[in-house]
Amino acid sequence: MADKTQLIRRAVSPTEAASLLRGLMRHRYELSQEATQRKNKLIAICDEIFPEFTRICKDPCLPSALSFREHFPTPQQLAIAGMTELQKARVGRYPPDEKLVELQRLAAQSIGTNDVGRLRGLVIEQTQIIRELKVLQEHLDQLDNEIMQAVENSREGQILTSIPPIGPIQAAAIIASIGHIGNFESAARLKSYFGWAPTVAQSGSSLDSTTLTRAGTRTMKQMLFLIVANAIQKKDCEWAKLYERLVPVKCRWDERTRSYKGKLVVMGRLAGQITEMIYALLKKDAELLRKVPYGQEPPPPTLYDPEIHRAHRQGKYRTGKPDTRPRSIIQLPNHFDIP
Repeated sequence: MADKTQLIRRAVSPTEAASLLRGLMRHRYELSQEATQRKNKLIAICDEIFPEFTRICKDPCLPSALSFREHFPTPQQLAIAGMTELQKARVGRYPPDEKLVELQRLAAQSIGTNDVGRLRGLVIEQTQIIRELKVLQEHLDQLDNEIMQAVENSREGQILTSIPPIGPIQAAAIIASIGHIGNFESAARLKSYFGWAPTVAQSGSSLDSTTLTRAGTRTMKQMLFLIVANAIQKKDCEWAKLYERLVPVKCRWDERTRSYKGKLVVMGRLAGQITEMIYALLKKDAELLRKVPYGQEPPPPTLYDPEIHRAHRQGKYRTGKPDTRPRSIIQLPNHFDIP
């Protein structure tokens, strides 16, 4: 049997912030899943008890809608309620009074279930699920506060949140997923891990197609997509300016719809560049911390600078690494003797 050797690379232990955020983000994901399940169940119950309710309250799981469903579980109870009771039940100023009148009219003519036994069972289930959802949302709010504090107090969090439009929750997901930037030898490895590395399919010397790699974690792939989608909405952001410049160059113009097609290619380009910037800033800070003597207070981390980014886009690129390449210097004489 032929010997097979494998390259084993020692994993770098996660940072303190990453260890904390991994548990918090995992619990947040579980709570979010449970909250979504209860919202879906409440939507199904609303469709059976009072399907016309969504004509006034588009989302039957918003705070104001849930308040009405708690105070008036059936359309019959809502139809006979006084205007003062309805006004007290709403959260904020929505729905306005004219919408409340319309809601009562719809309740009086509702085609919801009339089966007494089924209706009673649905009302009990709805009441309990609403209470469970409120507890889950309260726990999610507490968890988000803890996550934001952890991100704000960590060097990685300060670096990531300085990059627009990465917020505290996105930064926490990135930190928890990476663990330590030392686990990635290059920005290309990080892009592959995030699922935004291009895969080029070639036949001979001709370029056939370019697609995204199937590798990477699904959560981070979705997270990077949302980050890019938020970035291109901010008109004062350098990423949005780059997007506007690349779309006419990289995308195909459709005369029928009068719009560009294939914008996902440009979004992939931006996702790759954002990942490269994340890698560069985190790697620079990790190297800085490695050189700080034990017990000495490290200097503040290097944050994203929009002016430097703008200069890079204009062609004035400067690498953050020192130039250690050997140079051949030719010393010219002070004067030439002309015959």
